[in-house]
Amino acid sequence: MLAPLRAPVFRRLAVGRVTTYIGNAVAPVALAFAVLDLTGSVVALGIVVGTRSIANVLLLLMGGVLADRLPRAVILEGASFAAAASQAATALAVLFHFASVPLLVVLSVVNGAVSAASLPAASALTPQTVPATEIRQANALVRIGINGALVTGSSLGGMLAALAGPGWAMAATAVVFLAAALCYARVDVPEVDAAAPTRLVADLREGWTEFTARAWVWSVVLAFMVVNAAVTGGIQVLGPAIADTTFGRLAWGFILGAQTVGALLGGVVASRWQPRHALLFGTALVAVEAVPLLVLAHAQYVIPLLVVMFIGGVATEQFGIAWDVSLQENVPQAHLARVYSYDALGSFIALPLGEIAVGPLAAHFGTATTLTGLAILVVVAVAAATLAPSVRALTLRPR
Repeated sequence: MLAPLRAPVFRRLAVGRVTTYIGNAVAPVALAFAVLDLTGSVVALGIVVGTRSIANVLLLLMGGVLADRLPRAVILEGASFAAAASQAATALAVLFHFASVPLLVVLSVVNGAVSAASLPAASALTPQTVPATEIRQANALVRIGINGALVTGSSLGGMLAALAGPGWAMAATAVVFLAAALCYARVDVPEVDAAAPTRLVADLREGWTEFTARAWVWSVVLAFMVVNAAVTGGIQVLGPAIADTTFGRLAWGFILGAQTVGALLGGVVASRWQPRHALLFGTALVAVEAVPLLVLAHAQYVIPLLVVMFIGGVATEQFGIAWDVSLQENVPQAHLARVYSYDALGSFIALPLGEIAVGPLAAHFGTATTLTGLAILVVVAVAAATLAPSVRALTLRPR
């Protein structure tokens, strides 16, 4: 399991990604409570987080093209510096009381653009840092580290927002992203042996051909369009509003942390054992994501939420590692970042709809009814993906 850590370049990449995700975990919690403090409106919160997702979706494909054509570590370094700058600007706006919804929307757009540039590069860089026989262990270690960072970051975000205020939480994320940039600056890997750059449309068409050539890829991505929109709308938008009227912000930070503690354990399990049909097994377990939505709707108590979020983390991590390994084993390195960008685009494209629409839906139908409907959508989408023949047939390479 620990074999990839022998490679210094992998260690630097892993530390950089872990550091980045600490910042990524603190930032949305702090932003959510900053918007609620400023406006008291769930609709306004949905607009702010939704615009970030829109910017992310619109630029993901460009991020994939760049990551297949330019040094991926350099892209990650630049994206981290840009993230630090945008978080520092947001912190100043909140701390000096000149924040407004339009300003926070603009800064969220910047954050979304930065994420779009870095996500395909980070995902595609891991197999460049380890031997092919250690890809599963490397992905598991990265995800274990990321989930550990999310545990720390989610809890820290809730605590800082409750004790020091959202502005100071955002200031902390700026420092964290600067540290990540320094780590990425020391990741030195050979450049990808790619074809000569062509026009953007041709590059995108080439990536699309690789993406659509594998039915198991687009079948799962279509399902996650629904799953991600439902879970993000329910947890990231309605969750903080429910927390403010029930058990409080500090407890909400620990509830979010419980999910990543579960994912941390799930990563350990997946690194040591995966079934031959790992993608089918992991996809089916994603249906567990419906349970926290139901508990949040009908049993708004800390202990039940801690338990179901923990179990959800264990379950969904089996999918995450199986998905990364499946892509990295079956897609050529020269096209991998673009396939990852189409994957992310398809999975995230419905996020703005979920984030922006969930507030008005909850206002019209009620919070409990809306969350119950989202849970049903998750189960239906997962069932459709597991019934796809290509998903059921895909197997991992023997080790």
